[in-house]
Amino acid sequence: MSGQGALGVLVMAYGTPKDPGEIAGYYTHIRRGRPPTDEELAELTARYEAIGGVSPLAERTEAQRGAIAAALEARSGRAVPTALGQKHAPPYVEDGVRALATSGATRVVGLVLAPHYSRASVGAYHERAGAAARSAGVEYLPIDSWHLLPALVDFLAEAILDARRGLPARHKVLFSAHSLPERALAGDPYPEQLYETASAVAARVGLLPWPDWALCWQSAGRTPERWRGPDLSEVIRELGATGRAEGVLVCPQGFTADHLEVLYDLDIEARRVAENAGLAFARTRSVNADPAVMDGLAELALARAGCGGKV
Repeated sequence: MSGQGALGVLVMAYGTPKDPGEIAGYYTHIRRGRPPTDEELAELTARYEAIGGVSPLAERTEAQRGAIAAALEARSGRAVPTALGQKHAPPYVEDGVRALATSGATRVVGLVLAPHYSRASVGAYHERAGAAARSAGVEYLPIDSWHLLPALVDFLAEAILDARRGLPARHKVLFSAHSLPERALAGDPYPEQLYETASAVAARVGLLPWPDWALCWQSAGRTPERWRGPDLSEVIRELGATGRAEGVLVCPQGFTADHLEVLYDLDIEARRVAENAGLAFARTRSVNADPAVMDGLAELALARAGCGGKV
């Protein structure tokens, strides 16, 4: 970048095994080097088998990175080096930083493909990327959150309008996100940002709090500690038991791509819970590589670098 050093953009995501043979190693990495038991591995493998053998997340994430790169070039008038860095699968966060430094970047914008900030998730990505950047001698510029990005709010609103058309008139919209342990949420902006996104989208669609929509949590870890609730499945069961709705529409606002927590936890498990509760079920489409959202992220990255659209 003119007068400020060459710019690179690090696009970060969770990562996923690319074939069944990688599941054990992937699970071990998530568990910080502790191999899963045979029972735990079999259960996770069964979940992948239920959605086709592997998650499409690797393909979706690369498509997102490519779309952001194309949008950066369109906005700046020249190619901007972009690299993928993942938390639990190669290329890892550190690999992405090194790739950008090798390409000549001296300033790296860090963008996590998760809209809402929490110290335990987005914050951990930035810690790793920042340490790698210091080791490589490059400046690191993190984007903490993009939960009110206009293109994201627009996308979620349109997705709700589209998905609710096939539901009974008496249905409830449940905005979901990945639960975190309560100990990790003390003073953390994550719950508030999720509520802000849901509120903005609901206002755009014309939904009223509680009668029309609620914020729920999903995919909690199986540990003895308390995780943030209410759990999505519990809310669905309660709606069915009380007769306050005839259908539910789940909007997984905390996720930006099709992956296990969407394709299994929602499309299979939550759907089964809804059917058993006598409720019609629908789920909004995922952002994936939506052009408008990816362009909005490119604009955000350039603004974070102080480029004003020019590199």
